[in-house]
Amino acid sequence: MIKVFLFAHLQERAGRQEVTIDKGELTVKELKERLMDEYHLPLDGVMVAVNEQYSLEDEVISSGDVVALIPPVSGG
Repeated sequence: MIKVFLFAHLQERAGRQEVTIDKGELTVKELKERLMDEYHLPLDGVMVAVNEQYSLEDEVISSGDVVALIPPVSGG
């Protein structure tokens, strides 16, 4: 099982703070595609951290990993 934490507008859009994925292994790209399909999340520009390390689209996420989806930050 992979635990995915959502922040900011992603959390509001999904209606929850975290999502669990019952899959042994998938890439960051596959995870993003799955979340876009299931929760209709806008993930363009979203950074992905796996086990507190920023990750690229081709990196593999394994069961037991913790993922954070971090939207772009704006401020002023």
